[in-house]
Amino acid sequence: MVRSVVLLTAVCLLAGGCASFPDEPAPTSWSAQPQLTPQAGPRPELPGEYRPTPGDQGQRQTPQSVPPPQGCKDFNPAVIGTCLNTVTGVAPIGADAKGGVAAYATERGGRVVKVTKDVDPVVVAQIEVDASSDGGLTGLALSATFGEDQLAYVYVTTATDNRVLRIAPGDSPKPILTGIPKGPSGNRGVLASDRKGAILVATGDAGNPALAADPNSLAGKVLRIDGSGKPAQGNPTAGSAVVSSGLRLPGGLCVSADAQKIWVTDWAANFDAVYRVVPGKLGDAAWTWPDRPGVMGCASLSDVLWVATAKTPGTQNLPMNAAGAFTGKPTVSGEDGSGFGRIGPMEQLNDASALVGTVNKVGGQPVSSDDRVAIIVRDGQVPGKD
Repeated sequence: MVRSVVLLTAVCLLAGGCASFPDEPAPTSWSAQPQLTPQAGPRPELPGEYRPTPGDQGQRQTPQSVPPPQGCKDFNPAVIGTCLNTVTGVAPIGADAKGGVAAYATERGGRVVKVTKDVDPVVVAQIEVDASSDGGLTGLALSATFGEDQLAYVYVTTATDNRVLRIAPGDSPKPILTGIPKGPSGNRGVLASDRKGAILVATGDAGNPALAADPNSLAGKVLRIDGSGKPAQGNPTAGSAVVSSGLRLPGGLCVSADAQKIWVTDWAANFDAVYRVVPGKLGDAAWTWPDRPGVMGCASLSDVLWVATAKTPGTQNLPMNAAGAFTGKPTVSGEDGSGFGRIGPMEQLNDASALVGTVNKVGGQPVSSDDRVAIIVRDGQVPGKD
């Protein structure tokens, strides 16, 4: 079972910002290529930190209990951002001054903020969005070369359409892909890096299933674009951004560390589902949830697909072999109060941990410091929980 615990993982110390858009890297093909990774920085060893060892089954003593939050102050060392509103995207951007994780987080209402432990969120951008249905600011991804160009991408619903914007330091957000259909529902969209230099975009069907089946519509699709919003080279159809079709209301996109497995979660008409994205088609659901826990973000680890849920506390954990086939039914962790409640976005940090954002203020049981950005780790328990 996958369970949550603190792991303040230092990522890399990133380069300074730039005030204008840099040249985009050369487009990449869909075939496997070496993964772009930033240079690793120092990794602190924190009191009580759990590091799996060969043969370790995840059993460990938990550190002494931590006190409950006091207002926006959260004493759980796994929490790095507090008092946010419906977190819809998270992305690690480097290490803070103390060696912990710094991250970007997006709120459905339109804010992009930088969060670090024990520091008030810093607003990076404020975007005017239409969050009257299931849209708003709903997706976040960083460029593959964020350490050099500091570029971030967001998915937003406007008064007229759904679109992808690019954010550069010192500049206002710029639209790079517009005209994604907007409707009375089906407006949520999510983003992910394909780990090869392109951006993956999962779009809703704008409340019209026929659009999801229409190859000429951007609705209900998995798209693959370059940093300028153009169709990425190597897509199934040259000159088209469409990779696969048939989504209704996507909740999350994730890519395995080796870039060989791409997953998208979706709130389908009669069940929640996760699909293995295959270029040219969506195919049958790899797993479905008739009870509809509200599948959202995911992380494709070496032997498990980790799926966050927005309607029920905890995470769904699907055991998986190296080829990406599920080998058993999902287990649920964190549903008993040992986690952070209802979770929306999830971003893999390594093969044992992920950055997550909570959505407890929407139908959950929020604590005073919700909604939060935190780190969850496999094979352990949240410190302070008995």
